[in-house]
Amino acid sequence: MNIDEQFNLIAQEYDVNRRRFIPCFDDFYEGTTQFIASNIIEPKRILDLGAGTGLLSNFWYQCFPKAEYVLVDIAGEMLEVARKRFAGLENVSYQIMDYSKELPKEEFDVIVSALSIHHLEDENKKELFSRIYDKLPSDGLFINYDQFCAGTPEMNRWFDSFWEKQLKASGLSKIDLERWQERRKLDRECSLEDEINMLRGSGFKEVKCIYSHQKFSVIAGIK
Repeated sequence: MNIDEQFNLIAQEYDVNRRRFIPCFDDFYEGTTQFIASNIIEPKRILDLGAGTGLLSNFWYQCFPKAEYVLVDIAGEMLEVARKRFAGLENVSYQIMDYSKELPKEEFDVIVSALSIHHLEDENKKELFSRIYDKLPSDGLFINYDQFCAGTPEMNRWFDSFWEKQLKASGLSKIDLERWQERRKLDRECSLEDEINMLRGSGFKEVKCIYSHQKFSVIAGIK
């Protein structure tokens, strides 16, 4: 199956299992978002790429409820879950779109993404980062919450092995683990260092890893 089929398949149980799949869930999503929010001026418009069920946007909404949110995803059923999450909110909109090929026409103060861009090949990542850069104003912010390889084969084996042990001990069902293993075939992880260099090459004046826990890191880029 391709990416949209894989994630449509798991749309309904996606949020329920996130804490099991992401051992550092609270720090990765909530703690990092609060750290960012405490250091920036309230944005007017926020774009969430690969938004899925709206999980990341929800953490941003808790910090900036007056901002306008645009959630983009290739999997329509994932966005249907997001629509239910944000039901009744007029400042949240949705677009079914392959963001690796195009972005919404509007400009945004902040662009975020979580656990999505690692599905792209490195050349496609570079092209995306350039388009993201063009969408932001001066001092605009791009935040990527994602999973990365370790950069060396041996250390990457450590990362993957420990993550798999954590998942097997987490209480996930056999079918959930099998689906995870199938989705892993779609991963095109780069190292944290390589992605930082890609972002710098796209023109971002400041790029910094602001959170890291083994497979999971958050990178901030300021235009």
